[in-house]
Amino acid sequence: MSTKQAPDRNLAMELVRVTEAAALAAGRWVGRGDKNGGDGAAVDAMRELLSTVSMRGTVVIGEGEKDEAPMLYNGEVVGNGEGPEVDVAVDPIDGTTLMAEGRPNSIAVIAVSERGTMFDPSAVFYMDKIAVGPAAKGAIDINQSVEWNINSVAAAKGIDVADMTVVVLDRPRHADLLSQIREAGAKIRLISDGDVAGAVAAAGDYSTVDMLMGIGGTPEGIISAVAMKCMGGEIQGKLWPTDDAERQKAIDAGHDLDRVLTNDILVGGENSFFCATGVTNGDMLRGVTYRPNGATTRSLVMRSRSGTIRTVEAVHQTSKLREYARLDI
Repeated sequence: MSTKQAPDRNLAMELVRVTEAAALAAGRWVGRGDKNGGDGAAVDAMRELLSTVSMRGTVVIGEGEKDEAPMLYNGEVVGNGEGPEVDVAVDPIDGTTLMAEGRPNSIAVIAVSERGTMFDPSAVFYMDKIAVGPAAKGAIDINQSVEWNINSVAAAKGIDVADMTVVVLDRPRHADLLSQIREAGAKIRLISDGDVAGAVAAAGDYSTVDMLMGIGGTPEGIISAVAMKCMGGEIQGKLWPTDDAERQKAIDAGHDLDRVLTNDILVGGENSFFCATGVTNGDMLRGVTYRPNGATTRSLVMRSRSGTIRTVEAVHQTSKLREYARLDI
């Protein structure tokens, strides 16, 4: 019988190889109009490299039921069977449409935390959420109005509301939210996909956006919560069932749909890891670039316990990659 082991070493330095592999595999599909082909290539590569990581992982947030995925599904065991027991959240491509259309901000993402610490949304695929960086931590309340939150974040950051920029997914469901943001006096940056990148951008001091608001994927919200823990930011959310059947399923699973899902509820514990590698160029990371004999990737690597945020630029030789990981780049 194995003894439970906490993830004391910096797993993120191993996990970045996983997101690099996914980004390299998807990079060949950028701009080709086939989001399923690119996502499938990223899933295959991510799963291949995950099998080499020293951990006993269980996929809690995966491709899952939403995408009817045969691999990296919720409950799948990953890792080499040695090392710490961990929860794993994967998004081989956050922004598959962005990748397929060659648009900015498509990334490959993985997040890991101690076993039993990630929130299980029970197939409620969407949540209403707000995310901000360290300067505005404690200044948001999802139960308050849009105007209240914008004013509160502006005050916390010491800026005028007119200088505030809120990133929002471009969806018809957000028509009222967009009106409220504009009425409050703030600016809007609409994104077509990729709200993990949007949340991380809102938390980064390098960014031109100040907060993320709106309804997006629950898996992306949980992955973003890991990033917020590492960056010192904050996310709040509420489950948002899309229909009566999903609402009843959530209630039957014991979820209180009025419950505010704080950072610590979405991901507990104090030792979590976040890695992202750019697939296409974006605010957070540059995408994969190719050379005659290989490719270059850029990644963000973070750990909550130390608060360390690393940027990693890696040069990959095509022949070595194929030999080592059987990746078709």
